[in-house]
Amino acid sequence: MVSGIVTAILLVLFIVGTAWVFNPSRRRELEAPGSMPLDDDAPASESNRTKEQEESIR
Repeated sequence: MVSGIVTAILLVLFIVGTAWVFNPSRRRELEAPGSMPLDDDAPASESNRTKEQEESIR
């Protein structure tokens, strides 16, 4: 009984989280991190840029 309730709650949280991530209004916010290169050798200062720094580079 309890495991069924926990499963139902987790399913609802998954659906809500997925809808939140794929919401069209969040597209601009998620495009910048999505286009970052996956470079393990980059210094930490480069990977911790602020949003203003990213926009000034473009």
